[in-house]
Amino acid sequence: MDSGVVRINHGSDVFVVRACSNDDGADLLAIAGEHSVEVFRVSPPISERVASFHVGRRITALAWSPRSVSPSSSDDWVIEITAAASDFSLHLLTKSSTSSENTFAFGGGLSGHHGKVNDMCFCGGRDQDNARYVATVADDKMLMVWDLHPALDISSGIPSPERSLGTDASPSPHPRPQPTSYVISFPHPLVTVNCHQSSSKEFLVSDSRGSIFLTDWRSDPEQSEQGSWRHSSVIELVEPHGLSKSLMGISSQWTGFAAWRQDNIDIVGATYGSRFSIWDLSKSHGGKPLQTGISFPEGGHQFRWCPTSPDYFAVASQCATKGAVIHIHDMNYVHAQPHVINIAPRPHRVRDFDFMARRGNPVLAVAYGVEVVVFPIGVE
Repeated sequence: MDSGVVRINHGSDVFVVRACSNDDGADLLAIAGEHSVEVFRVSPPISERVASFHVGRRITALAWSPRSVSPSSSDDWVIEITAAASDFSLHLLTKSSTSSENTFAFGGGLSGHHGKVNDMCFCGGRDQDNARYVATVADDKMLMVWDLHPALDISSGIPSPERSLGTDASPSPHPRPQPTSYVISFPHPLVTVNCHQSSSKEFLVSDSRGSIFLTDWRSDPEQSEQGSWRHSSVIELVEPHGLSKSLMGISSQWTGFAAWRQDNIDIVGATYGSRFSIWDLSKSHGGKPLQTGISFPEGGHQFRWCPTSPDYFAVASQCATKGAVIHIHDMNYVHAQPHVINIAPRPHRVRDFDFMARRGNPVLAVAYGVEVVVFPIGVE
């Protein structure tokens, strides 16, 4: 892991790393730590910082807006990210070719989450609305879908000033209205939320007990502000190992992580404890997975599909006694030995990781300690 490697020192512990999946932003990488979010343009072995946002709190989740465009792709580039902080506040971070860094806080107080925000993503689909709505999930058992550009400013009760989905480059006589949220409650703390490029109405939500819900958040527009997962969940997927522990009343330190395969809306992958599972929604198995396997006996952390080699997925070790280790699996050979990548010795562990979206050989961005290492992988 020597040639073509980029090492980025954030200066403080890194907790979240997210690669931009947009075609025009495939070389962008966001790194979040104790107080700030930095954005880099990465093309191994070269990296360049293009934005830095001071939030003042530890960052717990990030999401790239579909509007983001890299300076490599256009002179009219845009950086737009949402971030969640340890005090449960949310932040819209923007910078463009014509405006400097701007941080807009929302979702605080009574209107927002009351537990750690574990994940977030923008709405899927391919229309302009996909940059308008962002979903957040938290330990408070809530999925909240935020309208970043509401037609009515609920704080004043008057219509919002006309706005485009552009950045706040020029000053406005009207303050930006606070985003409004649609709330769906679930029975257990929520861990991950995913969107899909083929659907603007569904989110894939996983909880702490290994259950995964395909949730249609637009199923009943006449419903009140507070919804229930029973009315909005189209499908519930069950990780058998997690379900058996739940039924026996056994508490577990393990957490479920789920991800949607972007080239196929029917394929869902997840890890819970030592096991990973793959579901094919086009085949009825009563919510049970099509394939299961073991990645790390001591427990896996995170699950990521590779966007450039779609059959590959990665799981990181949850335990620091193994060091910072990632396993790469092939969906077609789930019981074969994984490709093992040793990133750093113990006591380091992988805090977070993501695949870069740039074409060619798969490229991983891995956070451990104060560093993020970005490198291409060779999977035979």
